[in-house]
Amino acid sequence: MQKEALKKYRPYPQVHLPDRTWPDKAITKAPAWCSVDLRDGNQALIQPMNLEEKLDMFHLLVEVGFKEIEVGFPSASQVEFDFSRLLIERDLIPEGVVIQALTQAREHLIKKTFDSFAGAREAVVHLYNSTSTLQREVVFRMGRREIIDLAIKGAQLIKEEATCTQTDVRYEYSPESFTGTELDFALEICEAVMDVWEPTPERPVIINLPATVEMATPNIYADQIEWFIRHMKSRDCAQISLHAHNDRGSAIAATELALMAGADRVEGTLFGNGKRTGNVDLLTLALNMFSQGIDPGLDFSNINRVVNVYQRCTRLTVHPRHPYAGELVYTAFSGSHQDAINKGMDQVDKHEDGIWAVPYLPIDPRDVGRSYESIIRINSQSGKGGTAYIMDKEFGFKLPREMQAGFGRVIQEETDKAGGELPLKVVMHTFEKEYLLNEGCYKLQSFNVLKRHIDQNEELSTADVEAVLIVDGKEVIVKETGNGPMDAFCNGLKKDAGLKFSLHSYHEHALTRGSSSRAVAYIEIINERQESWWGAGLDTDIIIASIKALLSALNRNCLYYRGH
Repeated sequence: MQKEALKKYRPYPQVHLPDRTWPDKAITKAPAWCSVDLRDGNQALIQPMNLEEKLDMFHLLVEVGFKEIEVGFPSASQVEFDFSRLLIERDLIPEGVVIQALTQAREHLIKKTFDSFAGAREAVVHLYNSTSTLQREVVFRMGRREIIDLAIKGAQLIKEEATCTQTDVRYEYSPESFTGTELDFALEICEAVMDVWEPTPERPVIINLPATVEMATPNIYADQIEWFIRHMKSRDCAQISLHAHNDRGSAIAATELALMAGADRVEGTLFGNGKRTGNVDLLTLALNMFSQGIDPGLDFSNINRVVNVYQRCTRLTVHPRHPYAGELVYTAFSGSHQDAINKGMDQVDKHEDGIWAVPYLPIDPRDVGRSYESIIRINSQSGKGGTAYIMDKEFGFKLPREMQAGFGRVIQEETDKAGGELPLKVVMHTFEKEYLLNEGCYKLQSFNVLKRHIDQNEELSTADVEAVLIVDGKEVIVKETGNGPMDAFCNGLKKDAGLKFSLHSYHEHALTRGSSSRAVAYIEIINERQESWWGAGLDTDIIIASIKALLSALNRNCLYYRGH
């Protein structure tokens, strides 16, 4: 940016509040929530929702648990008006759910708003007019008194209309662009409106203080809210509501700090859809609370459904890194992250206290309807931990820790070639090719245990085996005795095939995915150069699986040196 451009801007003034209290407060309960997806969110769409899409969105909001839903700006368009009528005439508003409608302070708009919800059990009429210094001076060219008179007239008209309807009407007032309004003036106009509506503690009004344009750091919004609450009269007759936009990218933080400052209610949208850079994201706010052990009062246990309905109705996409809901937020590509997640989840499974404490994952993905299977994916940043996790959770192969590094290097080579993420089936195919299908130098034709003698003294137990191998295209018969089938086979390979190696490690387990009748064996050999080579074998017979694993290790060793 050009330095000359900086001269066009000036810092937002701070609020003089040296004894502010909100920094020492904590959020301990959820606010009242109001979704404005069908109004603010809908107005922000390139192609606004039709009636069917608005209805689908309304049903989703009710399902999630919203008790207050701003259904539109019924005086602004016929679709908005018709949607309100559809909800009421088809009796689609559940008991306990209140619809809300926005209107400007104009008589014909207020009358049409009341017409739109005639017959509803209850509704909130949301009156607003712009109060900011900039709007007054540039747009309306009106003084403070004129702006107050406009708000008072609108409040009076609403009160008059409310006496002529069977609907239980609640009142809401917003000094639009509150963050750009002098605090004393914002307080003066809100109290003027409250004087008209005459709220009581039993029947409070909603005073909504919107950051229509986010103009400063989040702490400034919190200061403004605390200042306003401190100085207003009849605080117990008002529900202080927040409505933050995201122009600076900190609407969530601003809202959280403003709740600490004493606000009671939050208006926003799912995934932050709204004008310009968006509104505050209610899903993220709610799940932030959930991650702290606070009941948010909203149910996002099926987050995939929320994403699907939202994307279908708005024609917008949820970013893959969107907090809690994005496709990749429960996914780790980094090897160190993968290893930490793997170990953390193992520990959670072992502890009885039920506390979720897994590195890099602030909540359990299952709590929002996501699965563990998608947590770790494989690309060039992955390490042994991630690869081992995939082999275990997706395919049932519990690779010995000492074997994981070697297979991790194999996968690293594959991701380098691919230049991106490896599909899970490619990971498994690579394992099969490297360990299970390796027939390069030694191929097993047959294997039989001819005779076994089992003694209580294991050192006196014996086994006679006979195997037929193809070694470099030639048939070799291995026939030998040992203290068990594997020992006998190893002795035969050394004697009859001239191989030089020692058996170093052995692991086995039943395959936990797919056919449970199959067993997996992993064997580590040390070659004559004192190098370690691992192999794996799979069979319904654990002895044959072990023999295959030994030959797998020998083949990998043989092919490596022939290739070099």
